[in-house]
Amino acid sequence: MTTDQKQLVKATVPILREHGVLLTTHFYKRMFEHNPELKHVFNMGNQQNSKQQTALAMAVLAYAENIENPGVLMPVVNGIGHKHTSLSIRPEHYVIVGNHLIASIGEVLGDGATPELLEAWTVAYNQLASLMSGHEQTIYDKQTAKVGGWSGWRPFVVKQKVKESEEITSFYLYASDGGQVADFLPGQYISLRLFLPELNLLQPRQYSISCAPNGQYYRISVKREAGTKHPDGMISNRLHDFIEVDDMVELSAPAGTFVLDAENEKQKVFISGGVGQTPLMSMLEELVKGKSERNIPITWVHGCRNESVHAFKDRLAEIAAANQVDHHIFYDDVAETGTSGYKGWVELERIKDDVIHAEAEYFICGPAPFISKHYHFLLENGVAKSAIHFEEFGPASLQLN
Repeated sequence: MTTDQKQLVKATVPILREHGVLLTTHFYKRMFEHNPELKHVFNMGNQQNSKQQTALAMAVLAYAENIENPGVLMPVVNGIGHKHTSLSIRPEHYVIVGNHLIASIGEVLGDGATPELLEAWTVAYNQLASLMSGHEQTIYDKQTAKVGGWSGWRPFVVKQKVKESEEITSFYLYASDGGQVADFLPGQYISLRLFLPELNLLQPRQYSISCAPNGQYYRISVKREAGTKHPDGMISNRLHDFIEVDDMVELSAPAGTFVLDAENEKQKVFISGGVGQTPLMSMLEELVKGKSERNIPITWVHGCRNESVHAFKDRLAEIAAANQVDHHIFYDDVAETGTSGYKGWVELERIKDDVIHAEAEYFICGPAPFISKHYHFLLENGVAKSAIHFEEFGPASLQLN
């Protein structure tokens, strides 16, 4: 890009800050009208709740703000790249997206979209697309190089369906060809794709793997989104109500950047809300697998409505009894269930001496407000940003690091 082109892109930053979601909403509407086949690729639930439009607006803004040094965005590029490979996004998709994005800039800005501005954004987008697709090819290459690895969509069979609580059910997924499945880093997710008759579309959804790597199967633990006809809940409801043992689903290879470094011997503190415990359960099972002589101290903090919706309660008790795991469970309805858990939602202040440690790694997973609340509590109590890792389900909306 020329210096003048970079300045033209940077000049659009105030507009993107104020009207970015308007632009991306127009973009998605335009793209799906002209390329309806992409509805099979994108999560249409995130289109209805505006999460995808907001996430894209934030990404476009960040790119414009850093147009002179896009390398600083590599951590973001890496996270998006993992999402894209889990959806089998390919270079040809970038061409389609680029055409509609530039056209949308022209249509939304009207007379303000000079030929020079559109040319600058075209160059900028092509530069970003090259960066993204190149990085994603690296991820694909690493996935296919693994024993049992693959790229794109692979058929899997449900061999077990286990009810973990009143809301959450686990599905044990084995490759339909009988082959091995690629190992993964605890905390990663897989994409699962089903056909939804209600929408007449194939739809992908990402689910954290809730077991330790084993080379034979993946376990996902899915919360039923009861009482909703919104696309967000259609896949989870279909899994609960219609997918049975011996049925087939399609999966993409494990991906994701919210991961455990099992070789790091620092104390681990896991903090989760509701179904947010699924990637943390994978991390926990990996840490205690084989009863390592390192015996890393672990603190487990979890909150949910009551005991009936508390998945993996017995599994946690089993692990805690056999290992060095200090666990704290918060129930909003303690009196109703008669348990001895803490009353109310998770409040780290109440267990401050058990969670604040000079040398520890923290992993937080749950709804965005849950993550933000506990992230800031940890910072306020002297925990370094670099020691806090978090995962927000769905398109990213938090900017904490």
